[in-house]
Amino acid sequence: MSLLAGKVVLVVGASSGIGADAARVFAADGASVMLVARNEEPLAKLAAELSDHDVAYTTGDITSASDVDAFVAATVSRFGRLDGAFNNAAMGGSGRLDTVSEADFDRIMAVNVKGTWLCLRAEVGAMTGGGSIVNVSSIGGLRGSSGMGAYQATKHAVIGLTRTAAHDFGPLGIRVNVLAPGPTETPMLDELRRTIPGGVEARIAATPLRKAGTGAEVGSTAAFLLSDRASHLTGVVVPVDGGFTA
Repeated sequence: MSLLAGKVVLVVGASSGIGADAARVFAADGASVMLVARNEEPLAKLAAELSDHDVAYTTGDITSASDVDAFVAATVSRFGRLDGAFNNAAMGGSGRLDTVSEADFDRIMAVNVKGTWLCLRAEVGAMTGGGSIVNVSSIGGLRGSSGMGAYQATKHAVIGLTRTAAHDFGPLGIRVNVLAPGPTETPMLDELRRTIPGGVEARIAATPLRKAGTGAEVGSTAAFLLSDRASHLTGVVVPVDGGFTA
């Protein structure tokens, strides 16, 4: 039997990168999948690619409570329930802490921290029979490094939200775990190559497997955590980083 057969999974931030690749993995593993992002065009394209599977899409901004409530409700309306959620939507950012503008700091906090909290709140409310939520942090949530302080602060916060949620919602039969990807071939990594010359290559060189990860590799780890095979795992931080943090 496929790993996620019979599961309904919401993928937040599904338009590209890790989110889109994870959605492909979840669909191949038998899940019914709702795709969510702000922009409709990439979602429609991905849904068409996955037309042999039970996939739908809707749009929404995770910084808006009404949008989040609406796309969670749309998932339940379309599929009848919600069993799992993959909260991947985020924005990157670079710059030494004393050079980050207040507006940029507020925006990255709103997307990466408040957005994750709003998704958690709505998803838990829809999981009437228990479920599994996987948030996406980063190895930047496990350590510090120069030039990405605001981003790393948000990723530390996502881990804190996850661990607290595991305590809050475990009695309801809802598991909440978090992935900490290392360098992963996504548009965000390409942006880091432009803004921090040599930084990505240095991290890959310091990775035991000597390569960046792929969105499918992150998605496959998430699929396990969303499945019943991970039934006794909650509050866990899983680095998907080729051994970088080993």
